[in-house]
Parts: sequence; C-alpha cells; structure tokens
Amino acid sequence: MYKVKVFCVAHTMNKLCQKAKSLPEKPGCYLMKKEDGQVIYVGKAKDLSKRVSSYFLDSQKDIKTEFLIRNIFDFDFIVTDNETEALVLENNLIKKHRPKYNIRLKDDKSYPYVVFDFSLEFPSLLYLRNVKKKKKQLVFGPFVTGSNISEIVKIIKKSLRLRDCSNYEFKSRKQPCILFQMNQCSGPCCDKIAKEEYHELVNIALDVFKGSGKKIKHYLNQEMQKLVASEEFERAAQVRDDLVKIESFLKYNVAQNVELYEKNKNIDVISYVKGEKETDIVIHMVRNSLLLGCRGFYFANNFLVKDDDLESSLFSFLYEYYETLVGQLPEMIILSFDHEEIEVFKKALNHLYQPEKIEVFSNRPKYLPLIKLATDQARENQKLRAHNAGNEYLGLTKLAEILNLKEIPRNLECYDVAIWQGKSPTASQIVFHDGLPEKSSYRLYELEERPEGNNDFAMMRELMERRIKHGNLPDIFVVDGGVGQVRQLLDVLKENKSNIPVVGIVKKRSGKVNSQKQVDRLVIPGRKNYYSLNKSKELMYLLVHMRDEAHRFSRTLHHKHEHQRVLKSWFDDIAGIGPKTKKSILENLDKPIEDLKNYTEQELVSYLKISKLVARNILKKLI
Repeated sequence: MYKVKVFCVAHTMNKLCQKAKSLPEKPGCYLMKKEDGQVIYVGKAKDLSKRVSSYFLDSQKDIKTEFLIRNIFDFDFIVTDNETEALVLENNLIKKHRPKYNIRLKDDKSYPYVVFDFSLEFPSLLYLRNVKKKKKQLVFGPFVTGSNISEIVKIIKKSLRLRDCSNYEFKSRKQPCILFQMNQCSGPCCDKIAKEEYHELVNIALDVFKGSGKKIKHYLNQEMQKLVASEEFERAAQVRDDLVKIESFLKYNVAQNVELYEKNKNIDVISYVKGEKETDIVIHMVRNSLLLGCRGFYFANNFLVKDDDLESSLFSFLYEYYETLVGQLPEMIILSFDHEEIEVFKKALNHLYQPEKIEVFSNRPKYLPLIKLATDQARENQKLRAHNAGNEYLGLTKLAEILNLKEIPRNLECYDVAIWQGKSPTASQIVFHDGLPEKSSYRLYELEERPEGNNDFAMMRELMERRIKHGNLPDIFVVDGGVGQVRQLLDVLKENKSNIPVVGIVKKRSGKVNSQKQVDRLVIPGRKNYYSLNKSKELMYLLVHMRDEAHRFSRTLHHKHEHQRVLKSWFDDIAGIGPKTKKSILENLDKPIEDLKNYTEQELVSYLKISKLVARNILKKLI
C-alpha cells in the first residue's frame, strides 16, 4: 500500500514537472491546487516556466516547499504583459482564494487615526481606530503608542470649540447642547457661529497635524491673555496646561532633524530582520515632518515556502499594505535591502495611485540612521515576543508536536454551543490563521431546538454536518468540550472520509482542598490521559484565547435571540397587537421596554409607528 502511494506521488510530480516545463517563458502568476480544486498557493514569476519547474526538480531540498508540493495535484497559470501586472494580479488572487501556504502578515494592534471630514458643511475632527476611505476626508496616522494622540484631540476640540456630536444629533438639534453652555463648543448646529469663522478654527487644528502647530500656539496664547485680563485665572491656568501638552506632543512627534527628514515630505523607511524562528518587518513613518512612529508585522519562518522568496514575498506584502493604506501616502519609500523587483514594485504603486508619484530607493546613505533605527526595532520586537507567553507560533509548534503532525498547522477552527434551558441554541465558528484571529471568517449558526432540551452532543453533530458541507476545512478542529463532543466531530469527519485532527478543551478543578482554581486540559483522541495546558504556556495562551473568543461570539447571537423572544412574548397579551403591529414595534424599539413608560401616548405613536389604541394599551400595562 505504501509503495503504491509513493509511486502515485512520484508519478504526479513527474507529470507536473513536464507540464511546468511547457509553460511560456513569460511573466505571470501560478495557482497550486489540491485534488479537490482548492487553491493552496499563489505565486508570481518573471519566467513562469523556470519558476514553476523549480518546485518539482529533484534537487529541491527545502523542507517547507516539500510540504507544499505533497499537496499539489495540479496548477493553473495566468500570463501577464509584465512583472508589474503579475505583482498586482498576485495580490488580487491571494485576496480571492486565501491560500493556505501564502504568507499573510498580521498586525495584532489597532492604531488610532485623526480624521477631518470636509464632506460636512461644518467639518468634524474625529479620533478613530477603524477608518474607511472616503472622498473629501483628510486622514492622519496611524499614530502609535506613546503619541498621546487621544488626549491631544480632546484638547484641540475643547480649546477651539469644534463640534463633538454625531451627524444625526447635529441635524436634529434645535437648542445648543451643554458643551456650548460650558464654552467647549461654538454651536454650529444652531447657527451660533458663521461658517467662515468655524472653518478658520478647523484650519488651526489642521495645522497641528501638518507638523507645525504655530497657529494653535498663537491662538491659545491669545486666549490665555484674555482670560488673565478678565481675571478668570482658573480657566487661564487650564489653557496654559493644555498649551504645555500640545507643545510636548509636537516636540515628541515632530522630526527634530529637518535635514534628515526633508521638511514637509512624507517618508516611509522599511527594514526587516530574519531571526531563527521569525521574520519581523518594521515600517518607520514620517508625515509632514510629524514622526508617527513605526508599525511592526511578523510571520514565522516555518510558513515561508521558499527561503529565497523572502524579499520577493515582502514586495507582495508591501503592495497589499499600501493598497489598503487609509492615511497619507508616502512620497518616498526607503528600503533596507536591494532587489531586482524594486522597479516592479515602484511601477505597481504609481499605477495604483495615479497621478501620485512615489519614489522607491534602497539603502540611501542619507537615511542610514533611520534604516538602522527600523532594523533595531525589528530585532527588539523579536526579543520581546521570545519572552512573551503569547507567542502564537511557539504554541502552534507545540500543538504539532503533541499531535504528531508532520507540519505546523496554520488554520484552526474552534466551536462553542450556547443554549439556555433548551431555548435559542446557537453556535460559533472561530477561525485563527497563523495563531491570530481572522474575524472576517467567523460564523454564527442557528441550531434546531430539540424536544429533549439541552443535548450538546446532538447539536455538535448538527453543527459539524453543516460546516463540512462548505469545504475548505482547517488543519485542526478545536471544540469547547470533552470526549463526547470530540467523538461527535470525529464521527462526522469519518463519515465524510476526512482525517483532520480534533481536540477538545475541558476544565478540571485542581486537587487542592477548597481550591476554586480551574486547570485547562486538552482532550486528544487515542490518548488515555488528558494533556495539561499548564505544561506549555504558549499553547495554553493560544487555545484558551480561541475558546474565550468562541464563548464571546456565540453568546452575541444567543443573547440577541433571547432578547427578541422575551420582547415578542411581552407584547403577546396586549389588546390590538397583531403580527404586523408587533413587527413594527420590534423594528423600531431600540431601548429597554421600561423606558417606554416615560413617553406620552402621542410620542409612542410616533416612535413605534403604532395606533393610538395600541399606544394607550402599552402604557396601561407599564403603569
């Protein structure tokens, strides 16, 4: 049997090698596929024939590439006119197919941005962590830890009396809010300030984030003098303290060496460090002489398909990074390494951002201090993670070891069922890629209510039967539960001729008397004893994180269903409420039922879109 399998693999490799040699000697992209047609790797090449053939040559010794080619049943290719088009196409194909063996760098931090929305008649100054591209919007950032940007935004809005309300509140307000009365808003919602005057205040705020800050210093100094003259010393002291904080922010964040940073230029300096286990990338950002700091990304070397592809893979990542960048673009990108694809990368960026012109250079002597700073930062990031229990890749490596896997798992899915007294059963599917949450792949399932009430085993089986129909299965299934839940998953997988590993997470009280401490343990099929997660803090961090995410996510849908069920039953015995009226109420009700007793009959009619009779009956029940 083993000899037959080896013969089949060798025969397939020989067939693929012959196919690869027949490819055109032109630039393009190639898509490696499994037997079921799933794309598991996407790559680009300036010579398709030469590049794809290299995967199947006997001289290939790279163990990571061997893991890939063992799973290749066939491949497709797409020819492009040039290497620039191949880079762009590769990025689009990776987004579309999300291949298992492609590096997807993760940045597990959420950085804040400062946004000026000029699409509004009276622009607002916003502090946001999730920003979408939008016309007539100026975005500054991302700002990194230590910039104190949240407090600075509050000070600027309060000092310049800029609006701090949502667009809905702004449009519906008839009287100025309390901030106007406290002299912290100029009241544009009620025409308390002229449009031109308000825009002058916005420009003063804008000057801060363009790296100057002279306008706001002058403005605050004048305000302070006025307050002192009118003997409002407490308010004058507050303005003085705010001015000190803004000056400190500018001193910390504005580039000190004007010659080095080239004033009013946007520059990114990019470096990487390939360590023993991981590769770190650091992007050092300067915008309008404002030093925003640096962003770090990393991936495990175990997941690099071909070692000689490292810098080529970096260009793919950097193209995706700049394609999705929300803040200001750099005018100049300085790389710490030289590579033949630099011109290809430059052309791709400029094609993407026409008519913007972005220069790309490597190792410019003038920027060597910044390159060294970025390189040192990447090295320090690696050291920090080496001493951190949350190192995802060490956790994945340990999981591969205890399950006797031949390669490190990259895609993990965790499941949790939420149910209360047999009502509104739901389940969550949590996906982790390379040890980090992939929230775009999270799924919620509404499960069938059963006559017998709580039946975890039957519900877990239903969940897995529905999941397996969608294909594109993970490397490992993780379930919040013991032997019974694990067995249900294994049975469904066996029925579908799949041998994907399954593990369960259970808790057990420690053996000490009166101890409330819970010990997390791993249920591994085929092993009599549980594996205590205390033995590996990295693996415990990873799996407990997954389980907690599964708990949190499953309960969002469960609580929503319970809330709707309770609401529906509350209105059942009120005269005059039929199916259509109940639907209208539930669609419009966005606050606790108890709050309705503060409404008048006419206000309820308007709020819930119901008749006066129904409104009167609701108030009777509440009172």
